[in-house]
Amino acid sequence: MLTRRLTAALVALCWASGAAAQTEYRFSPVNQANLATAASYWNPIVAYVAEKSGVKLSLKLGRTSADTTAYVLAQEVEFAFTNHLFSPERDVLGWKVFGRRNTPPVHGQIVVPADSAVTDIAQLAGRDVGFPGPEAFLAYKTTYAHLIQRQVPVRTVFGGNMDGAFAQLFSGRVAAVGANSQLVEGYAKREGRKFRVLWTSEPYYDLALMVSPKVPERDAKAVAKAFAGMASDPQGREILASGAKAIGISPDAVFIASDGQEYASYRRFYQSAPAQVR
Repeated sequence: MLTRRLTAALVALCWASGAAAQTEYRFSPVNQANLATAASYWNPIVAYVAEKSGVKLSLKLGRTSADTTAYVLAQEVEFAFTNHLFSPERDVLGWKVFGRRNTPPVHGQIVVPADSAVTDIAQLAGRDVGFPGPEAFLAYKTTYAHLIQRQVPVRTVFGGNMDGAFAQLFSGRVAAVGANSQLVEGYAKREGRKFRVLWTSEPYYDLALMVSPKVPERDAKAVAKAFAGMASDPQGREILASGAKAIGISPDAVFIASDGQEYASYRRFYQSAPAQVR
Protein backbone atom coordinates (compact mmCIF):
# COMPACT_ATOMS: atom_id res chain seq x y z
CA MET A 1 0.00 0.00 0.00
CA LEU A 2 2.77 2.38 1.00
CA THR A 3 4.71 1.48 -2.13
CA ARG A 4 1.70 2.21 -4.34
CA ARG A 5 1.22 5.59 -2.63
CA LEU A 6 4.86 6.50 -3.07
CA THR A 7 4.73 5.47 -6.70
CA ALA A 8 1.60 7.56 -7.28
CA ALA A 9 3.19 10.53 -5.55
CA LEU A 10 6.32 10.25 -7.67
CA VAL A 11 4.26 10.01 -10.86
CA ALA A 12 2.28 13.09 -9.83
CA LEU A 13 5.47 14.97 -9.01
CA CYS A 14 7.06 14.07 -12.31
CA TRP A 15 3.90 15.10 -14.17
CA ALA A 16 3.80 18.43 -12.36
CA SER A 17 7.49 19.05 -12.99
CA GLY A 18 7.05 18.20 -16.64
CA ALA A 19 4.07 20.53 -16.94
CA ALA A 20 6.01 23.35 -15.29
CA ALA A 21 8.94 22.74 -17.59
CA GLN A 22 6.66 23.15 -20.59
CA THR A 23 5.56 26.66 -19.59
CA GLU A 24 6.39 28.93 -22.52
CA TYR A 25 6.12 32.70 -22.49
CA ARG A 26 5.58 34.88 -25.51
CA PHE A 27 7.59 38.03 -26.18
CA SER A 28 6.09 40.68 -28.42
CA PRO A 29 8.07 43.75 -29.51
CA VAL A 30 6.33 46.66 -31.18
CA ASN A 31 7.03 46.17 -34.88
CA GLN A 32 8.57 49.41 -36.10
CA ALA A 33 9.90 48.07 -39.41
CA ASN A 34 8.79 45.52 -41.98
CA LEU A 35 8.30 41.94 -40.79
CA ALA A 36 11.49 40.56 -42.31
CA THR A 37 13.70 43.28 -40.81
CA ALA A 38 12.04 43.07 -37.39
CA ALA A 39 12.31 39.28 -37.33
CA SER A 40 16.00 39.36 -38.29
CA TYR A 41 16.65 41.63 -35.30
CA TRP A 42 14.52 39.91 -32.67
CA ASN A 43 14.74 36.18 -33.41
CA PRO A 44 18.42 35.80 -32.40
CA ILE A 45 17.86 37.96 -29.30
CA VAL A 46 14.88 35.93 -28.11
CA ALA A 47 16.73 32.66 -28.74
CA TYR A 48 19.71 33.93 -26.74
CA VAL A 49 17.58 35.15 -23.82
CA ALA A 50 15.69 31.85 -23.69
CA GLU A 51 18.93 29.85 -23.63
CA LYS A 52 20.68 31.98 -21.01
CA SER A 53 17.67 32.40 -18.73
CA GLY A 54 16.47 28.81 -18.88
CA VAL A 55 12.98 30.22 -19.50
CA LYS A 56 11.09 29.12 -22.59
CA LEU A 57 10.44 32.21 -24.67
CA SER A 58 9.05 32.56 -28.18
CA LEU A 59 8.70 35.58 -30.44
CA LYS A 60 5.20 36.79 -31.29
CA LEU A 61 5.73 39.48 -33.88
CA GLY A 62 2.77 41.42 -35.19
CA ARG A 63 2.46 42.88 -38.66
CA THR A 64 1.59 46.38 -37.44
CA SER A 65 2.81 48.56 -34.59
CA ALA A 66 -0.58 48.22 -32.90
CA ASP A 67 -0.55 44.42 -32.85
CA THR A 68 1.61 44.16 -29.73
CA THR A 69 -0.89 46.23 -27.75
CA ALA A 70 -3.72 44.04 -29.01
CA TYR A 71 -1.79 40.96 -27.84
CA VAL A 72 -1.23 42.53 -24.41
CA LEU A 73 -4.88 43.50 -23.99
CA ALA A 74 -5.97 40.01 -25.08
CA GLN A 75 -3.46 38.48 -22.61
CA GLU A 76 -1.75 36.61 -25.43
CA VAL A 77 1.80 37.65 -24.44
CA GLU A 78 3.74 37.87 -21.18
CA PHE A 79 6.74 40.00 -22.20
CA ALA A 80 6.82 43.03 -24.48
CA PHE A 81 9.08 45.76 -25.86
CA THR A 82 6.74 48.70 -26.06
CA ASN A 83 5.83 52.24 -25.08
CA HIS A 84 2.08 51.71 -25.50
CA LEU A 85 1.28 50.89 -21.87
CA PHE A 86 1.83 54.18 -20.04
CA SER A 87 -1.62 55.74 -20.37
CA PRO A 88 -3.72 55.80 -17.17
CA GLU A 89 -6.07 53.14 -18.55
CA ARG A 90 -3.19 50.74 -19.24
CA ASP A 91 -1.09 51.51 -16.19
CA VAL A 92 -3.68 49.64 -14.14
CA LEU A 93 -2.92 46.41 -16.04
CA GLY A 94 0.15 46.06 -13.83
CA TRP A 95 2.86 45.56 -16.45
CA LYS A 96 6.29 46.51 -15.13
CA VAL A 97 9.38 47.92 -16.82
CA PHE A 98 12.53 45.86 -16.26
CA GLY A 99 14.83 47.17 -18.97
CA ARG A 100 15.42 49.33 -22.02
CA ARG A 101 18.04 49.91 -24.71
CA ASN A 102 20.85 52.26 -23.71
CA THR A 103 20.18 54.52 -26.68
CA PRO A 104 19.80 58.31 -26.23
CA PRO A 105 16.26 59.68 -25.83
CA VAL A 106 14.27 59.85 -29.05
CA HIS A 107 11.74 62.34 -30.38
CA GLY A 108 8.50 62.45 -32.27
CA GLN A 109 9.07 64.24 -35.57
CA ILE A 110 7.03 65.49 -38.50
CA VAL A 111 9.13 64.97 -41.61
CA VAL A 112 8.97 65.40 -45.37
CA PRO A 113 11.40 64.41 -48.13
CA ALA A 114 14.39 66.75 -48.27
CA ASP A 115 13.29 68.04 -51.69
CA SER A 116 9.65 68.61 -50.70
CA ALA A 117 8.05 72.00 -51.31
CA VAL A 118 6.59 71.81 -47.78
CA THR A 119 8.69 73.87 -45.38
CA ASP A 120 6.17 74.62 -42.61
CA ILE A 121 3.58 72.58 -40.75
CA ALA A 122 0.85 75.03 -41.72
CA GLN A 123 1.25 73.90 -45.34
CA LEU A 124 -0.04 70.45 -44.37
CA ALA A 125 -3.57 71.73 -43.67
CA GLY A 126 -6.15 69.63 -45.51
CA ARG A 127 -3.55 67.17 -46.82
CA ASP A 128 -2.85 63.47 -46.23
CA VAL A 129 -0.27 62.83 -43.51
CA GLY A 130 1.05 59.35 -42.79
CA PHE A 131 1.60 57.60 -39.46
CA PRO A 132 2.56 54.02 -38.55
CA GLY A 133 -0.66 53.42 -36.61
CA PRO A 134 -2.87 54.86 -33.87
CA GLU A 135 -0.86 53.16 -31.09
CA ALA A 136 2.53 54.62 -32.08
CA PHE A 137 3.35 56.95 -29.19
CA LEU A 138 6.16 59.01 -30.70
CA ALA A 139 5.28 58.76 -34.36
CA TYR A 140 1.53 59.30 -33.99
CA LYS A 141 0.41 60.51 -30.58
CA THR A 142 3.00 63.26 -30.06
CA THR A 143 2.98 64.42 -33.68
CA TYR A 144 -0.78 64.36 -34.19
CA ALA A 145 -1.27 66.09 -30.84
CA HIS A 146 1.02 68.87 -32.07
CA LEU A 147 -0.95 69.24 -35.31
CA ILE A 148 -4.17 69.52 -33.28
CA GLN A 149 -2.63 72.08 -30.94
CA ARG A 150 -1.39 74.11 -33.94
CA GLN A 151 -4.90 73.84 -35.44
CA VAL A 152 -3.61 72.20 -38.62
CA PRO A 153 -6.32 69.76 -39.79
CA VAL A 154 -4.96 66.78 -41.74
CA ARG A 155 -6.26 63.49 -43.08
CA THR A 156 -4.58 60.61 -41.26
CA VAL A 157 -3.26 57.69 -43.29
CA PHE A 158 -1.91 54.67 -41.38
CA GLY A 159 0.92 52.67 -42.95
CA GLY A 160 0.87 49.76 -40.48
CA ASN A 161 4.43 50.37 -39.30
CA MET A 162 7.11 53.03 -39.71
CA ASP A 163 8.56 51.52 -42.89
CA GLY A 164 5.07 51.45 -44.38
CA ALA A 165 4.55 55.13 -43.58
CA PHE A 166 7.93 56.03 -45.10
CA ALA A 167 7.06 54.10 -48.25
CA GLN A 168 3.86 56.12 -48.57
CA LEU A 169 5.84 59.33 -48.12
CA PHE A 170 8.38 58.63 -50.84
CA SER A 171 5.73 57.31 -53.22
CA GLY A 172 3.87 60.61 -52.94
CA ARG A 173 0.84 59.04 -51.24
CA VAL A 174 1.16 61.41 -48.28
CA ALA A 175 2.65 64.89 -47.92
CA ALA A 176 4.42 64.23 -44.62
CA VAL A 177 4.71 61.60 -41.91
CA GLY A 178 4.74 61.55 -38.16
CA ALA A 179 7.83 59.59 -37.19
CA ASN A 180 10.21 58.40 -34.50
CA SER A 181 13.57 60.23 -34.80
CA GLN A 182 15.55 57.03 -34.27
CA LEU A 183 13.65 55.35 -37.09
CA VAL A 184 14.06 58.36 -39.37
CA GLU A 185 17.81 58.09 -38.92
CA GLY A 186 17.79 54.32 -39.35
CA TYR A 187 15.67 54.43 -42.51
CA ALA A 188 17.87 57.15 -44.01
CA LYS A 189 20.93 54.94 -43.47
CA ARG A 190 19.32 51.75 -44.77
CA GLU A 191 17.52 53.20 -47.77
CA GLY A 192 19.70 56.19 -48.66
CA ARG A 193 16.81 58.62 -48.22
CA LYS A 194 17.01 62.24 -47.02
CA PHE A 195 14.47 64.02 -44.85
CA ARG A 196 13.56 67.54 -43.81
CA VAL A 197 12.34 67.83 -40.23
CA LEU A 198 9.44 70.25 -39.74
CA TRP A 199 8.93 69.69 -36.02
CA THR A 200 10.54 67.79 -33.15
CA SER A 201 8.98 66.87 -29.81
CA GLU A 202 10.56 66.85 -26.39
CA PRO A 203 12.80 63.83 -25.71
CA TYR A 204 11.44 60.47 -24.62
CA TYR A 205 13.31 57.28 -23.81
CA ASP A 206 13.19 54.38 -26.24
CA LEU A 207 10.73 51.51 -25.86
CA ALA A 208 10.70 49.60 -22.59
CA LEU A 209 11.15 45.91 -21.87
CA MET A 210 8.07 45.03 -19.83
CA VAL A 211 6.65 41.98 -18.08
CA SER A 212 3.10 40.94 -17.25
CA PRO A 213 2.14 40.66 -13.57
CA LYS A 214 1.13 37.03 -14.14
CA VAL A 215 4.74 35.92 -14.77
CA PRO A 216 6.33 34.39 -11.64
CA GLU A 217 9.03 36.63 -10.17
CA ARG A 218 11.74 34.00 -10.62
CA ASP A 219 11.11 33.73 -14.36
CA ALA A 220 10.77 37.52 -14.76
CA LYS A 221 14.12 38.07 -13.02
CA ALA A 222 15.83 35.38 -15.09
CA VAL A 223 14.66 36.94 -18.36
CA ALA A 224 15.63 40.44 -17.19
CA LYS A 225 19.10 39.22 -16.19
CA ALA A 226 19.60 37.55 -19.58
CA PHE A 227 18.67 40.70 -21.50
CA ALA A 228 21.00 42.86 -19.39
CA GLY A 229 23.74 40.22 -19.56
CA MET A 230 24.02 40.42 -23.35
CA ALA A 231 26.19 43.53 -23.00
CA SER A 232 28.96 41.69 -21.12
CA ASP A 233 28.86 38.44 -23.09
CA PRO A 234 30.80 38.29 -26.40
CA GLN A 235 28.08 36.13 -27.97
CA GLY A 236 25.37 38.52 -26.79
CA ARG A 237 27.19 41.60 -28.04
CA GLU A 238 27.76 39.98 -31.42
CA ILE A 239 24.03 39.25 -31.73
CA LEU A 240 23.15 42.81 -30.76
CA ALA A 241 25.70 44.38 -33.12
CA SER A 242 24.48 42.27 -36.03
CA GLY A 243 20.86 43.14 -35.27
CA ALA A 244 21.65 46.83 -34.90
CA LYS A 245 23.16 46.86 -38.37
CA ALA A 246 20.00 45.31 -39.80
CA ILE A 247 17.73 48.02 -38.38
CA GLY A 248 20.13 50.95 -38.66
CA ILE A 249 20.86 51.78 -35.01
CA SER A 250 24.19 52.11 -33.18
CA PRO A 251 26.13 48.84 -32.85
CA ASP A 252 26.67 49.81 -29.21
CA ALA A 253 22.93 49.65 -28.50
CA VAL A 254 22.55 47.10 -25.69
CA PHE A 255 19.88 46.34 -23.12
CA ILE A 256 20.23 47.74 -19.62
CA ALA A 257 18.16 47.35 -16.46
CA SER A 258 15.47 49.93 -15.67
CA ASP A 259 12.92 50.44 -12.92
CA GLY A 260 10.70 52.51 -15.21
CA GLN A 261 11.40 55.96 -13.75
CA GLU A 262 12.72 57.15 -17.12
CA TYR A 263 9.21 56.84 -18.55
CA ALA A 264 7.61 59.53 -16.39
CA SER A 265 7.55 61.85 -19.43
CA TYR A 266 5.12 59.47 -21.15
CA ARG A 267 2.71 59.74 -18.25
CA ARG A 268 3.03 63.54 -18.23
CA PHE A 269 2.08 63.60 -21.91
CA TYR A 270 -1.27 61.95 -21.21
CA GLN A 271 -2.10 64.53 -18.53
CA SER A 272 -2.45 67.28 -21.14
CA ALA A 273 -2.82 65.44 -24.45
CA PRO A 274 -5.82 66.15 -26.70
CA ALA A 275 -8.64 63.66 -26.21
CA GLN A 276 -8.19 62.35 -29.77
CA VAL A 277 -4.82 60.73 -28.96
CA ARG A 278 -5.31 59.52 -25.39
